[in-house]
Amino acid sequence: MAAATFAAILAAAGCGGKGEKAADAAAKPGDEKAAAAAPSGEGAKSPSRWASDPFPSTYQPYPSATTVIKGATVLTGTGERIENGTVIIEGGKIASVGGADLAAPDGATVINAKGKWVTPGIIDVHSHLGDYPSPSTRSTSDGNEATAPNTAQVWAEHSVWPQDAGFTRALAGGITSLQILPGSANLFGGRSAILKNVPSRTVQGMKFPGAPYGLKMACGENPKRVYGDKGGPSTRMGNFAGYRAAWIEAAEYKKKWEKYWDEHDKWAAKNSDKKKSAKKDDDNGKEPDAPSRDLKLETLAMALNGDITVNMHCYRGDEMAQVIDMAKEFGYKVTTFHHAVEAFKVADLLAENGICAAVWADWWGFKLEAYDSVRENAALVDAQPNSCTIIHSDDEYGIQRLNQEAGKAMADGNKMGLKITPEHAIEWVTSNPAKALKIGDRTGSLEAGKMGDVVVWNGNPFSVYAKTEKVFVDGALLYDASDPKRSPRMDFEIGQRGEGFTGGSGQ
Repeated sequence: MAAATFAAILAAAGCGGKGEKAADAAAKPGDEKAAAAAPSGEGAKSPSRWASDPFPSTYQPYPSATTVIKGATVLTGTGERIENGTVIIEGGKIASVGGADLAAPDGATVINAKGKWVTPGIIDVHSHLGDYPSPSTRSTSDGNEATAPNTAQVWAEHSVWPQDAGFTRALAGGITSLQILPGSANLFGGRSAILKNVPSRTVQGMKFPGAPYGLKMACGENPKRVYGDKGGPSTRMGNFAGYRAAWIEAAEYKKKWEKYWDEHDKWAAKNSDKKKSAKKDDDNGKEPDAPSRDLKLETLAMALNGDITVNMHCYRGDEMAQVIDMAKEFGYKVTTFHHAVEAFKVADLLAENGICAAVWADWWGFKLEAYDSVRENAALVDAQPNSCTIIHSDDEYGIQRLNQEAGKAMADGNKMGLKITPEHAIEWVTSNPAKALKIGDRTGSLEAGKMGDVVVWNGNPFSVYAKTEKVFVDGALLYDASDPKRSPRMDFEIGQRGEGFTGGSGQ
């Protein structure tokens, strides 16, 4: 369907006028000889020469109004709970958070949220929406490039279908940001993409501005099962040999480029004075030749350099311990172990090494490496000092109910006496995933200056009866349970049998 049609539908639904840039225009690839690019992600220390993005974000927030949410129980995502609290959103950002005495700006829209709960927008650190979209067909199954054990050269965003109706259903579940990962067939599956959960004609229009890329890796059964009859690896020791060989090759590639950049910097400094013309036969006057680019090794080199976060699909505790040692061998950092059904067995190691565990509340036993877990897995990881527990989905239905998944994990922890409060557990689906994705300086908590990603719930979000009433993304009200016409509907849904022209998000 034409972009104009989609824009018209959004306008009719109260979401038009976004002013999106020409995202369909082709972006120029980064200059191989460029010495610097803008830093990205939380805690970036200095510009990295690796960090250019040839497919830059064109995301622009939807129009928003100054909004005051009053009278709610507010969970800030920082461990604080405010009864009869007030949240003010202005200019698309959190302006202030406080008690009932917080004054509303003139002309603000005031929402009476007495008896309701307010939280930061929910963030899913592990999703395949867009890469495995709905409807699920072979033609849209684009999440696993299962052609070689190492496909670090592929990027998940090049498979994302922005019309996946799963995005709107996730929005109705309070999801405001999410990481789209490649599948787990390969040792190195490729790059992830971090998205804002907004309707867009293009994936560039959804990309979280400035968010770093992630690298998907997988250990255990999947790679050896997929490639056991295709030349390997066919064993876990084959898996590790494959990882290590790839890191060795990437380290050499990284050295080549760093040497080139240093030499090019020296050459540029010597030739900065245009009046000095270098002779062709003078070695000092020749511009150094850049090494050949290799997309696979480039991604791995950026992971070694810390520009790309490492997301490791891993179930068994003993394998996580081995991966941690391997990361130390090659000087990179695992940011998050995903699925991690045995994380409780190595919770101390994860905390000591600053590694998050993204887990399900109570899903395991579906294959041998996922056989041995406990309902208290998330809570036991969380109980460690300096821990980082995350509840993730890896599922197009689970993403709609991450609040309930976190509620189950909290209840199981409390049953064993860990005394986990709602104001703490909300961090498992807000500030902790934001931290893991290196976007915690911009979203994940209700703090002044951060993005206005906010969810209003009809009650305690950890109740099985909880439903979202309103979802704001950068201050824009994109989902309102009482106003179906506002909710986005994907082009694919328009005209389908039994479907009307207004009301999305499953309404």
